Amino acid sequence: MNLIGSAQSTVTLILGVAALALEVFAFIDALRHRPDAYVAAGKRTKQFWLIVTGIAALVGFVFVFSPLNLLGILAVVGAAIYLADVRPALQQVSGRGRGSSQGPYGPW
Repeated sequence: MNLIGSAQSTVTLILGVAALALEVFAFIDALRHRPDAYVAAGKRTKQFWLIVTGIAALVGFVFVFSPLNLLGILAVVGAAIYLADVRPALQQVSGRGRGSSQGPYGPW
C-alpha cells in the first residue's frame, strides 16, 4: 500500500504544481496588458482581474500539496476564466490575437 500512497502523493503534487503554474501565468499575463485594453475589450477592470488572479496564485501556492479542495478548485476556475475569456479578448484588442494580421483586403 505504501507504493500506491506514494504514487497518489506524486500525482497530487504534479496537479498542484500545474495548477500553480496556470495561476501564476494568468496573473503575469494580467499584469502585461494596459488598463484601457480591458475596457476596450468590454471586460472588467485590470484591477479586478489582478485581484482575482493574484488571489488564485496565492491560494495555489498555499494549497500546492492539496489542490483538490474547494479553494484550490476555485482558484483554478478563476485563472481559467481569465485565460479562456479575458485573455483572448485582450489579445484581439491589442492586435496580437488570431485574425489580427491585416492584408490589403482584411484579415488573413
